[in-house]
Amino acid sequence: MTDQDAQAQAGTVEGQGPVEIDAELARHLANKREELFEKFEIPDAFPEAVLDEAERRTEGVQEEIADAVDERRDLREMTTWTTDPIDAQDFDDAISVERREDEFVLWVHIADVTHYVTPETAMWEAARRRGNTVYLPAYTVHMLPPILAETVCSLVPNEDRLAHTVEMHLDPETLSYEEIDIYKSVIRSDARLTYTECEAILDDPAVADDLLADTDVDLAEKSQLVWELADRMHEQRKEDGSLVLNPRRDRAHTIIEECMLKANKAVTHELMWDRGVEAMYRVHPQPSPDEWNEALQEIQDLDGVSIPGDKWDEPRKAVNATLEQAPERQLSKIQRAVMFVMPRAKYMSDPFGGHHALNFEIYGHFTSPIRRLSDLINHWIVHTNDVPDDIAALCDHASDRQQDAEQCEREYKEFLEEVGLDPHAVNNRGLDVVDEE
Repeated sequence: MTDQDAQAQAGTVEGQGPVEIDAELARHLANKREELFEKFEIPDAFPEAVLDEAERRTEGVQEEIADAVDERRDLREMTTWTTDPIDAQDFDDAISVERREDEFVLWVHIADVTHYVTPETAMWEAARRRGNTVYLPAYTVHMLPPILAETVCSLVPNEDRLAHTVEMHLDPETLSYEEIDIYKSVIRSDARLTYTECEAILDDPAVADDLLADTDVDLAEKSQLVWELADRMHEQRKEDGSLVLNPRRDRAHTIIEECMLKANKAVTHELMWDRGVEAMYRVHPQPSPDEWNEALQEIQDLDGVSIPGDKWDEPRKAVNATLEQAPERQLSKIQRAVMFVMPRAKYMSDPFGGHHALNFEIYGHFTSPIRRLSDLINHWIVHTNDVPDDIAALCDHASDRQQDAEQCEREYKEFLEEVGLDPHAVNNRGLDVVDEE
């Protein structure tokens, strides 16, 4: 559920308890959230009509899925699993992988939200207005009603679920797309892994046996295979000039990021090159040469940091190489120098101009329809080829709502610091209101 533009979802660090606060501070935080929601016009509560519709849509789901099997690809026998933060409430993406004699095959299964949320529904209109889910430390404002997103749209283990699958056949040497197939499916996830569990399985295959006792699911073998594939995709992106601001990300996060990027890019190819349709593409302009030079000079001046001399003419590669060699204490300063000169990415119905940071000629979002309007709209377009008449206005609206959400998050984190709380700790561990003795 992650990609380079996504905000990290709040999650509890395994083995650590929540940050404790008293009731008075909890009220201060609630008041600040209410103030920010009013400032940025972020609706916290859903209208009753939307909640009622969502609740009705969760009824009779298993019968509905059973009826839909004949009209979809039945992938329930395929080894499939999700990987998310420990306290994730919805699981909107799952993966499967195979290594064949002359190809890799990677499946990215995304919750089929548009089966339940369609343009004539109140939920669709609510999602259009909200534009995205807003993630504050220890507080989430959802784009879709949780009663829907956390149940029938969540790819929980050992239950049949409707999915929108991106099947990618990749050249074993270049990892380029040999074939892309996007279709509706029925899947059955075998396991719900946390990032920590994924890392543990990669370190010790026996961990998978403990997690999946009494089954013959080959999760350890599949996890190792997808890590080898993701690592190669990651290194290839860097060689091609994709900017990687977090070079020391662990293997579990790298697997999910690379698989989601590969799926998003595949969908973009389908929409633009095969169909030539407008959609909600992600466009990221590039800094001017002077801006890049300014950032690189600021980085070069940092103590203990040196940009390789042969990389100055390729700024993204220069940053990648420098981040890999720089002292830990300087990483955030290098990242800030780059982000300061980077223009804001935005949604556009015309993809040309590309995504500078990723170095993708065209790019779009597809893998998070529970939390992003762009993905929800693109799911609908991929399935129906029906482009909304106001697609350009939707792009502008989604871009504005994302900017508002990011500013809201920034100001809330500043407030947490003002009242003596560590936003990072709150974001990762959550809050617990305790009574004073």
